[in-house]
Amino acid sequence: MSTIMTESRAFWEEVVRPALAGFPLDQMAAGFFGYGSDVLGLDDQYSIDHHWGLRVNILLPQALMDQVPALEAALEALPTHWRGRELGVMYSKTRGVTVASLEHHLLSTIGLDHPPATLAEWLSIPEEDVTHVVAGEVWHDPSGRFSAVRAALEAYYPEPVRLRRLAHWSRYFSGMGVYALKRAILRENWLYASTTFARSLRWGVQMAFLLDRQYYPYDKWLTVAFHRLPRMGPRLAAIVEEAPRLETPWARKLELLHQMSDILDQAMVEDGLIAPHPKYKVSDTSGYRLLEAAYAELIQKCPAEIQGLIPQWEQVHWESFHSGFVAQVDLADWRHMLVLEEE
Repeated sequence: MSTIMTESRAFWEEVVRPALAGFPLDQMAAGFFGYGSDVLGLDDQYSIDHHWGLRVNILLPQALMDQVPALEAALEALPTHWRGRELGVMYSKTRGVTVASLEHHLLSTIGLDHPPATLAEWLSIPEEDVTHVVAGEVWHDPSGRFSAVRAALEAYYPEPVRLRRLAHWSRYFSGMGVYALKRAILRENWLYASTTFARSLRWGVQMAFLLDRQYYPYDKWLTVAFHRLPRMGPRLAAIVEEAPRLETPWARKLELLHQMSDILDQAMVEDGLIAPHPKYKVSDTSGYRLLEAAYAELIQKCPAEIQGLIPQWEQVHWESFHSGFVAQVDLADWRHMLVLEEE
């Protein structure tokens, strides 16, 4: 638990909650959640230059959002600092407190305003954004609505959804990754080699998270989260460390991805997700398309209703909200948030 999260809880209990005594506390969810490295306890000396400080996230049902102006007015008397800590500047008018509707928070992260109820709904959720719902702490949620969504997501994917996502990344890693990198090296197309190599490494790591039944996080937290994987982290650590180094030659990068293919494939065999098979040769022209064989096996195990559904894996819901916020922001405030100062 991060220090800033602990202190923010005390700030909620001692300052914010008493200030809101005249409002429908029984309908509020409050805690320290959403976006930011501090929610994961990964904030460091570089995290404090923007959107950092004591904070309380408050969610209200959309039907009660007409009370927000009065609620913000009640919080105007909050200090800029408390117990020596600065109150964070967030996506809200009130320093240290962000007020949003429950529905908006969920729709701008997972794209649903309720716990996922069908396989298709599960597949529609961007995996990177699950963290922004389940991470952090909820200190107050009498209605239980927000906590119910968190609990459903924390239980992890239904198995057909996990298989469909594994199939998706098997296809990408092999067909648009290893195969494409081999062709790029043969043609000395170094721009394409650079882009497809980086994507391939990411796709392989995403499969590792699925195999260990843990959600893949937002990319900037990937390294720490990857090394915490209980099974696949140790198996792939040497590859993930060596492959991206600038001094690692292209032929070696490709060989490391071939090794990653074998490790991921073997884990799926161990787990009974694909059938045991003989060792295959590496093609001189197409590389090692091993995981595309796994792709076919996996997708054929999926229910017909989701075989043709593509898992969502971009932060499209968050980007929609962010674009709307930036479209109305004061430009001077925006430059301040970006830490852009005149020379």
